[in-house]
Amino acid sequence: MKKYKKVHLLPIAEAAYLAGIIDGEGTITLTRKEAKGPRQLAVTISSCEQVLLKYALKTTGAGVVSTKRIYGPNHSPAFSYRILNRQALSLLEQIAPYLRTYKAKRSKLILEKYLDVTPRNGKYNPVLLRQKEKFEKNFFAIVPQNTKDRQGGLRVN
Repeated sequence: MKKYKKVHLLPIAEAAYLAGIIDGEGTITLTRKEAKGPRQLAVTISSCEQVLLKYALKTTGAGVVSTKRIYGPNHSPAFSYRILNRQALSLLEQIAPYLRTYKAKRSKLILEKYLDVTPRNGKYNPVLLRQKEKFEKNFFAIVPQNTKDRQGGLRVN
C-alpha cells in the first residue's frame, strides 16, 4: 500500500509566505486526471524560478516539482509545483488565513465543503453526485474581480 507524505506543520511565517506565493503565482482549483473522471483538489505554483518551487516542496514536505514543456525558442524553462487532494487540503488549512485574493474565498469553500462531497473511495451515489456538482459550480463561480465572463461581459465580484 502506498504511503502518502504528510504536509509539514508550517511556522506562521512560512505559511504566510507560501500563501503570498500562491496568491501571486499559484492556483487553487479542481482538476481532472481523465477527461470524464471526477475532479480532485489541486494547489499549484508555476514559475521560471525552480529554486522557489523546490523551497515550496521542501517546506511542505509533500507535492512534486515538474518541468513544463518549452514550446518555442524564445521561451524560458518553466516549472510547476503541484500538491493534490488531502495533502492540498492540509496545506490550505495552514495558509488560508493569509490568502488575500479570490483564492481566499475558494480556499474557504474547499475547507468547509470538500470532504463532505468527496468520498474517499471515489464512489458517488446520485445524491452525493448532485451535491458535488453544485459544489463545483459554486467553486468555479469564484473568480478574480473584473474577470470577463464567457460572453465577453465584465464580471464584478
